[in-house]
Amino acid sequence: MSNYPPVHDRALEPGPWYANYNRSYVERDVRQLVNIRDLGTFQRFVALCAGRSGQLLNLSALAADAGISHTTARGWISILEAGYLIHLVRPHFGNFNKRLVKTAKLYFIDTGLACRLLGLEAASQVATHPLRGALFETWVASELLKARVHHGQEPNLYFWRDRAGHEVDFVLDLPQGPKPIEAKSGLTVASDALKSIRWWEQEATVSTLPAQLVYGGSESFQRQGVEVLGWQRFGGAVA
Repeated sequence: MSNYPPVHDRALEPGPWYANYNRSYVERDVRQLVNIRDLGTFQRFVALCAGRSGQLLNLSALAADAGISHTTARGWISILEAGYLIHLVRPHFGNFNKRLVKTAKLYFIDTGLACRLLGLEAASQVATHPLRGALFETWVASELLKARVHHGQEPNLYFWRDRAGHEVDFVLDLPQGPKPIEAKSGLTVASDALKSIRWWEQEATVSTLPAQLVYGGSESFQRQGVEVLGWQRFGGAVA
């Protein structure tokens, strides 16, 4: 699930290419943005971020695991954003009166790089990896972001989650209204896959656009008013 063109159009081996990219990014590009003395600690920090892709960003826990201060962690997150390695998806809460989670979610922009930092060396490893769901969600986020940016539009990508744990993976704020999008990595669509979308529809206080669900299978179909898209048909499409 690499998004970097050279891996595809030059038919390069992803492993060595990503290793070199990571090394060049840390040793060259990062030093142009800020003076980081301990590159090893920064590299460990980047790898820890990869393990948190698709999760709520807990800066205190991240800083503790990396052995750095909370302030340093916040600064390094800004560096990763400026270098287009990660994107922080903020919570969408304009249409609800309930108490909602206000913390952003962290996503790597390229899943291939995230996999490399997690130590994955072959695509077959993703299928059984404990972070498979998070990596698939990361890929969906990346496709949504690319589709918006390539059309000269603001990302307008959010997520929705209340303190009771109800969550919609993505909410795309469009002129016609918010559009909920769920990401499920399974090869089939389970019976409870639409539970979060139904909760969203129940709690929304404004008119919302029809929901989409992107999953790891190949077929596309309608289910209970929701457009279900196989991952190969998705590509950030939200029509």
